[in-house]
Amino acid sequence: MLITLCYLYLWVRWGRRPAALVRTVVRRLRASRCSFTFCGAAARPQGARVCLSLRGRVFCVGESQSIDDLNKWALFLVSPFILETEHVAFVTESIWVQGENLQRPSSSSETIVKWSDCCLPLACRPGEPYRLIAKASVDDFSKLGVAFMEDRLQMANGLVPQKIVSVYLQDSTLKELKDQAANEPARIQWRSPESSVEGEPEPDVMENVGKDDPKVLGAESTQGKGGASGGESAGEPSELCHLHLSSCHKCLELEKITIESVKFASAENIPDLPYDPRGSLEGVADATCLEKEGRRINLMGKAPNILIYVGCDSREAQDRFQQVWSVLADCVDPDSYTLYHLPGQSALRDPWADNCLLLVIASRESIPEDLHQKFMAYLSQGGKVLGLCSPFTFAGFQVTRKDALQDTVQNLVFSKADQSQVKLNVLSSGCVYDECPGERLSLGKLWGHLENEDRDKLVVQVPFGTRGGEAVLCQVYLELPPSSSIVQTPEDFNLLKSSNSGRYEVLKEILTTLGLSCDVKQVPALTPLHLLWATEEIRDPLMQWLGKHVGPEGILKSSKLSLKFVPSYTSEIEITPTAVPVLTDMDAFSSENFDLEIYRQNLQTRQLGKILLFAEVASTTMNLLDGLMFEMPQEMGLIAIAGRQTQGKGRGKNAWLSPPGCALCTLLVSIPLRSQLGQRIPFVQHLMSLAVVEAVRSVPGYQDINLRVKWPNDIYYSGLMKLGGVLVNSTLMGETFYILIGCGFNVTNSNPTICINDLIAEYNKEHGADLKPLRADYLIARTVTRLEQLIDTFQNKGPNGVLPLYYKYWVHSAQQVRLGSADGPKVWIVGLDDSGFLQVHQEDGQVVTVHPDGNSFDMMRNLIVPKRH
Repeated sequence: MLITLCYLYLWVRWGRRPAALVRTVVRRLRASRCSFTFCGAAARPQGARVCLSLRGRVFCVGESQSIDDLNKWALFLVSPFILETEHVAFVTESIWVQGENLQRPSSSSETIVKWSDCCLPLACRPGEPYRLIAKASVDDFSKLGVAFMEDRLQMANGLVPQKIVSVYLQDSTLKELKDQAANEPARIQWRSPESSVEGEPEPDVMENVGKDDPKVLGAESTQGKGGASGGESAGEPSELCHLHLSSCHKCLELEKITIESVKFASAENIPDLPYDPRGSLEGVADATCLEKEGRRINLMGKAPNILIYVGCDSREAQDRFQQVWSVLADCVDPDSYTLYHLPGQSALRDPWADNCLLLVIASRESIPEDLHQKFMAYLSQGGKVLGLCSPFTFAGFQVTRKDALQDTVQNLVFSKADQSQVKLNVLSSGCVYDECPGERLSLGKLWGHLENEDRDKLVVQVPFGTRGGEAVLCQVYLELPPSSSIVQTPEDFNLLKSSNSGRYEVLKEILTTLGLSCDVKQVPALTPLHLLWATEEIRDPLMQWLGKHVGPEGILKSSKLSLKFVPSYTSEIEITPTAVPVLTDMDAFSSENFDLEIYRQNLQTRQLGKILLFAEVASTTMNLLDGLMFEMPQEMGLIAIAGRQTQGKGRGKNAWLSPPGCALCTLLVSIPLRSQLGQRIPFVQHLMSLAVVEAVRSVPGYQDINLRVKWPNDIYYSGLMKLGGVLVNSTLMGETFYILIGCGFNVTNSNPTICINDLIAEYNKEHGADLKPLRADYLIARTVTRLEQLIDTFQNKGPNGVLPLYYKYWVHSAQQVRLGSADGPKVWIVGLDDSGFLQVHQEDGQVVTVHPDGNSFDMMRNLIVPKRH
């Protein structure tokens, strides 16, 4: 009766303000150990009293509910399972909904609340419904509940919440978990997060300085929060596995495993698509495009990869790949696309289709049936195909050989999309396209036929399926120059040479029709390096060190690079990818792409990022520190920064696109082997990815910019589109890991995917806000600062210190993946293990660690369970 009167009083007191009502009820009644439930009206627990009803959903209070058996739950390893007095533990029950049926906010003016932003997940129980145990403050729990009732609570990976109920965790259960964790080395002991890295930052840590453009954050004299400066690193942690002498077998095995884990987990910016075919709530049709200066940016577009299939692995096929690669590189913008070889085994095994903007089939031999099915499946998903003198065909066409045409010069009439025609001399493959008997075909506007009596078809555009798939099939050697060895006579050479510009015109028309941009930009020339320093205190020690270590001609050589230190640059000094001048006169430095003062004001580190090598255009920042990383004292904190890269590096043989507007840097970090992080080196890439996200979302007002991390090393807009990544190279010398952390993320460049300032502009439009665009120099400084703080926290507390924040921003909560292949067993991701690898919950209830299978397209696909020796 007393509780009922309290409800009535609160309703009279707060009226129709549900947020205030819910928060007050939870605060005042939680001590009575009752349970709070948010659910549909029909699912109200028996005996529970309703204190708020809204839009067919209710908030009610009932008898205490507890969880006394956590053995059926998969724990998010390294999540602290200790509840502070001001926190509420609760279970969220959800169901999966296909992308086209996902919920939408009832009004565009209502603010979406993201579940992961308001709580820390503790454990999950896969199934229908999918259950998650989490903890949150009273205010955040109330915020989640009200957002649920108002149908604006959003979860990841296609999950739609159905019920939220607070629970109590029995002390005996928590003790059992603690004992279990202590006996299982793979599970880190739960700790209290009382000194979590998520604490409020000091208000005066990050500063900006006045510059020319007051509309850009980081270019005016204002102050903002950016995370407290890291404290001194702790000494030797007491929980480490003690290492012995270098001759000890166990220690050598540990070192081998550590280096091998770096090999697997260090990776770069692999452009890839959303990992889950179910999509996410942010992936509904109404949210797939942003406006940018009057044009629409497709957020669901393919990654900027052009894949080239040339058949079996032979010398002839390798030569053909080089020919195709060369002509395509001449036609498309190098800042927008990367061209890769697609081997046959990789085409059958790896998840390339989601990461392919255009598939070029240039194989001369017949396509194996299983591979043909793969290519057709790609087309059915909306893929684009260019066939170059290949027997590949479909949709009622057949390839017919005409020996009289083989390797001869013929007159081609090519019809463009605007119905205009181009006439040119071409080199024929000796094959033509014929329609199969009885087939009625729907063709596209592109068309090419010979000027002969049969009007033989050599170029056809064929739409396929209902999702926009199409192919342009050619039996013309568009990839071969007039100087090709199969050109038979000088007369043929002259004819082809006279039509060479027409050949490129036809090829560009085809590529443009298939959705590519052929606005080729000239690759910029390399520029000198500038030697800069972030604080004046480090200038004299730096110059003294250079005086002792640089040769008489001012040259410092390494295996990859020769640096020549000179006061100023003259045109006589040659600049190549392996020999670069370094200008030491900092007073003469100025750049439109990098403001040293903004960087200085926002770098708040003890060590990292203190000495800079900056270039307007560099081949790759990963090589710039090669000659200095083992020689220069660690406290000098090296970083290389570039405005652009011409040979940006990615994972394996992949490339990194580096157009203007990217934040591009390589940072040198040294980690003691006998330290928390030294024995878990794969976590370095996780910390760097997290630092980039924190650099943006810790700026006051920017906390809701939907920037997230994707395991192991990517920075994403929501779960939809990649805009940055990390590459880690580590070398163990003696007792120290020397680690080069390469990082690149899009700040002002909308292409080839999307950039941070696009997200800010969209946020301003949706919320009526006035957040200013950000600068690359500003964000690089904040990222380095945040990384040092995260490393300090990790060294003091281990994974427990940073994983709560990592889980807050990652895109994998409750994500379903398959092991081995697209048809493999389904598992649920539950967190990271002690080494930084993914752990998944199998359908049999077992939790196992998984590794990537080595494919270069998407590390979240084809995960494998490593064999145990």
